[in-house]
Amino acid sequence: MKRMAKIQLPLGLLTLVALGIGLWLVMTAPADYQQGDAVRILYVHVPSAKMALFSYGVLTIVSCLFLWRRNETLDIVAEASVVVGAGFTFLTLASGSIWGKPMWGAWWAWDARLTSMLVLLILFMGLMALRNALDDPLKAARATAVLAIIGAVDLPIIHFSVVWWRTLHQPPSFGGPAKQAITGDLLPPLWAMSVAFVLLGAWLLVLKSREVAARRQWEALESERLEQVHE
Repeated sequence: MKRMAKIQLPLGLLTLVALGIGLWLVMTAPADYQQGDAVRILYVHVPSAKMALFSYGVLTIVSCLFLWRRNETLDIVAEASVVVGAGFTFLTLASGSIWGKPMWGAWWAWDARLTSMLVLLILFMGLMALRNALDDPLKAARATAVLAIIGAVDLPIIHFSVVWWRTLHQPPSFGGPAKQAITGDLLPPLWAMSVAFVLLGAWLLVLKSREVAARRQWEALESERLEQVHE
């Protein structure tokens, strides 16, 4: 946690600069010949989707390490990853709905990509609920770690859904077997926002991890105080 405290401020400043550059490129980028100005929504939607998957990837890795090493710091990062990932997943679904209305004529469709992303949000919410439902911190840490690892099966489904099935969702924006959905002058803002969102995700993870660590420390002190009062 001490290392996180040292990098929190510089990482936050770097994130602010990156977001400023990214948003400037987004606002000055030309409109798409088909989507018009609605394409600007994708500069938030695509990076947030990538960060939602990345957050769950981090959660899966630290959950595996926690079950192996039983290190509380790993569990703290896991708990923080759930909150950060849920935020990015919600932003992905919300921005996708805003983009889908003018493009598809509907706020929502039971498309393979959309449905699997909704499952991811449900997984994040379920992990939060499971941790809060168990009074024993160690049991909560173990249970959420196991559930997180099992839920990781949704990640390849989300990633390859637009390849495995014919869907309303556009092809991958970066690489993949299909051609890039965003190219030319529209690509630099997407790269800039993607970098900015990576920094934003890292900063939020540091911020939330420190908050979780402080809360646990306070709860431990409060529990100790109550025990002394009862004695």
